[in-house]
Amino acid sequence: MQHVSAVREPLVTGGKTLHDVTQDICYQVEAKPNLRWMAALSVALFFLGIFFYSVYRTVWYGIGEWGLNKTVNWAWDITNFVWWVGIGHAGTLISAVLLLFRQKWRSSINRAAEAMTIFAVICAAMFPVLHMGRPWLAFYVFPFQNTLGSLWANFNSPLLWDVFAISTYFTVSLVFWYIGLIPDFASIRDRAKGTIAKFSYSMLSFGWKGSAKAWSRYETVSLILAGVSTPLVLSVHTIVSMDFATSVVPGWHTTIFPPYFVAGAIFSGFAMVLTLMLITRVVFRLEDYITLEHIALMNKIMMVTGSIVGVAYITEFFIAWYSQVEFEQYAFINRATGPYWWAYAAMMTCNVITPQLVWFRRVRYSIPLTFVLSIIVNIGMWFERFVIIVTSLHRDYLPSSWAMFSPSIIDIGLYVGTLGLFFTLFLLFAKFFPVINMAEVKTILKYTVDNGPTYNPEKAHAAQVHQPAIHGAPASAPVTYNQHD
Repeated sequence: MQHVSAVREPLVTGGKTLHDVTQDICYQVEAKPNLRWMAALSVALFFLGIFFYSVYRTVWYGIGEWGLNKTVNWAWDITNFVWWVGIGHAGTLISAVLLLFRQKWRSSINRAAEAMTIFAVICAAMFPVLHMGRPWLAFYVFPFQNTLGSLWANFNSPLLWDVFAISTYFTVSLVFWYIGLIPDFASIRDRAKGTIAKFSYSMLSFGWKGSAKAWSRYETVSLILAGVSTPLVLSVHTIVSMDFATSVVPGWHTTIFPPYFVAGAIFSGFAMVLTLMLITRVVFRLEDYITLEHIALMNKIMMVTGSIVGVAYITEFFIAWYSQVEFEQYAFINRATGPYWWAYAAMMTCNVITPQLVWFRRVRYSIPLTFVLSIIVNIGMWFERFVIIVTSLHRDYLPSSWAMFSPSIIDIGLYVGTLGLFFTLFLLFAKFFPVINMAEVKTILKYTVDNGPTYNPEKAHAAQVHQPAIHGAPASAPVTYNQHD
């Protein structure tokens, strides 16, 4: 008795051919901007204007424009920094880790996720630089020879570790993203009509010819970069967590922070990828490339990482109780029942309870519910960072020093403004660069003998039953089905 496995649903729907893939994705770059894109860019530019005004006030008048005080000297700035770095994690995970595990479904979303990583790290870097008070002296954090005396970086400081971790992460992510773009730039170059467009994409494509040798080098470099990037998924947010874990502040001084922060980063990163992909598939009409199956798979990863974060929350309370250190115990009781109880409740609701809805298939495959859920998760992850930072600082060992934190209008403007910066960069990327990796998507199309890449479930199943075994065929060879009408 022979068992025949069911044919999987295609990752690209609509019976697309190789020409269709090129036409659909290049069209977004070649066509004039549509009204939906223009409307989205207008909103993003409005918030970008708020960002520039808030930066001007911060640089010109100083950090006193923020809502900080003597007790809470870290608040929205470091909260936003950690939040943006976390959002950038999904790009590396999708690009590098899923590539090494040969997960083909990543092909339609990896480029946008990589771009999201780069733009999120740019937004994150704004906050530590602005918090210096004198951002024009930011280069002092780097070890370099100088004529200003014995000024040298403190290599024992986790804040300096952040500089090296995030700059390395940004550099590797940028190279990985750009290497993947080169073949697609060449495709747009060959189709370009205008002189400026042809020259621009010729420069961007580095003279790509598409030879067998070039493709071999391309795949080799992609695997090397994936191998280099994979440790960064774990190391970057681990080092960010050490900003807190290496201190002696109750609520921060805990060894669970590194894995807890990494899981939370992937959790929030996938939520942002979902938000962007759901918008992109509507604005650019890419429903055949970003399918319900992609959305369901990302929902599953989000549910798993959200569950890990929930376990970490419970573990923190257990360790505080088990330690029998009254200051540690009070820090966690104060989080749940103190003046900021509402932030803790929002964190638990958004990050632990809401993602469990993804267990239901109807929720996993629902576009409106997934969109709302992805936004709720990122709201919850922002509150998580706020709870960790502010509630651990606002009540320290001396009750006479206790204070409350309230954000100023400039605090709010900087945060909202970085959202404007992020979406401005992403919308420009989606218009002038191919938002989906054409080269990789073409490798996952279903094949038939007669008419090239297409898909017909009934014929494919019949062909699978009657198809003779092919010995000696390479693993990368396209699957061919004999048609039996």
